[in-house]
Amino acid sequence: MTRRTGTTHDPLIVRPEEAEHVPLPHGGGFRLLADASATGGTLGANRLTLPEGADGARPHHHAASSELFYVLDGTVDFFLDGTLTPVGPGGLVVVPPGLPHAFGAARGHSADLLAVLTPGVDRFDYFRALGRIAHGAGSFDALLPEQERYDVHFLDPSAWEAARAR
Repeated sequence: MTRRTGTTHDPLIVRPEEAEHVPLPHGGGFRLLADASATGGTLGANRLTLPEGADGARPHHHAASSELFYVLDGTVDFFLDGTLTPVGPGGLVVVPPGLPHAFGAARGHSADLLAVLTPGVDRFDYFRALGRIAHGAGSFDALLPEQERYDVHFLDPSAWEAARAR
């Protein structure tokens, strides 16, 4: 990671080999690109690869941040306020604060997407925890007390699970 003084007026350059990789089962994973502390709080960014049909995030909303998703490859099912919408390569989704959403690789497809949260929140530890949970080395319940810290407010997953089962 290259930056001059770390202010919002200085560039941040993250080369591929510098981005921390948090592996997920079956070949997926997070590439941690920029945390809020590296961008003066303006944004946080990560790249997420998902194996065929894998969930990316269970239903949640962000109280203070908007989230931008850019689908690099594959097809992603976005569950936006109760509606399931598939988005393919080159598609962009912007989720405003407060909007319930979830996402995952569509059935029969893998997915590769860029996610940007603005304003930024330091969430690298959140993604590391998700990696441990996905590998059975932690419990999702451990994230519940951290919802304010990460601006990720979890919602009932039953409608998402039902939509994905169709």
